[in-house]
Amino acid sequence: MKIVVLDGYTENPGDISWAPLEALGELTVYDRTSYEESPLIAERIGDAEIIVVNKTPVSRETIARCPNLKAIAVLATGYNVIDCEYAKNRGIPVMNVPVYGTDNVSQFAVSLLMEVCSHIGHHDASVHAGEWASNADWCYWHYPMIEVSGKTAGIIGLGRIGVNTAKILRAMNVRVLAYDAYPSEAGRQTAEYVELDELLEQSDFIFLHCPLFSSTQGIINKDNIAKMKDGVIIINNSRGPLIVEQDLYEALESGKVAAAAVDVVSTEPIKEDNVLLKAKNCIITPHISWATKEARERIMKTTAENVKSVIDGCPQNVVNQ
Repeated sequence: MKIVVLDGYTENPGDISWAPLEALGELTVYDRTSYEESPLIAERIGDAEIIVVNKTPVSRETIARCPNLKAIAVLATGYNVIDCEYAKNRGIPVMNVPVYGTDNVSQFAVSLLMEVCSHIGHHDASVHAGEWASNADWCYWHYPMIEVSGKTAGIIGLGRIGVNTAKILRAMNVRVLAYDAYPSEAGRQTAEYVELDELLEQSDFIFLHCPLFSSTQGIINKDNIAKMKDGVIIINNSRGPLIVEQDLYEALESGKVAAAAVDVVSTEPIKEDNVLLKAKNCIITPHISWATKEARERIMKTTAENVKSVIDGCPQNVVNQ
């Protein structure tokens, strides 16, 4: 069985092993191939029967040029880079890793809020630059310190990650509201379900933990921002297109939104002309909420199990059935 990994570097920059996949066949690993449609993708797939991808696109045209292809395994939960419908028509299962990073994505979401409220990184840099040593006072701060306790957080999307984030926030004495199209018992135990408008109106902090669907794309837009409290803080480490970035930029500049912290943007890697790069009070990290070693080891394990399931004739975690 020939297996090709098209863009393995972000999953494994060298600190974990490809052995679980190597044990299943003849493995070829490319660190990077392309994040845009390219003939190189099909060339690298060649006569491989199984491909493993993260963000390299696998289009209809690429699939059509690879007649030996039997399965596509995604090193992630999201699979929008694959033409799943065409793959289905060709009898090619697309498999993802549905659960691997609930704890660390929630950890990162709350860490983004803490950074906005306490500005730890900024003040650490100022101390190392000599400002404390030369300061006339025994302490100083460049930004207002915000106390989280007693505030209200609104979580848009109360799946596994949203529920986990709610648990952390409640432990910090934060009231948690939630909006989700599909309420669950686990959600009811950790948050108060409300309509979207009520969440927008009452929340001091708004977290985005929802998938990217047509119904959620651009859910943070000028109309919804207008319904929010003045001085709201927005956290997004879900999907970049949930936010209309120009609208958020304008709200940050006006002060309607006090601050935002995002781990995702509309186009990744971020473009040099992304408007959020010049926005006031906007923290941007490079899509790393998921990237702990522990989480990546879980991705590797599940991906190997997915590939083995194809070899055994009973594909699992198929998203295009």
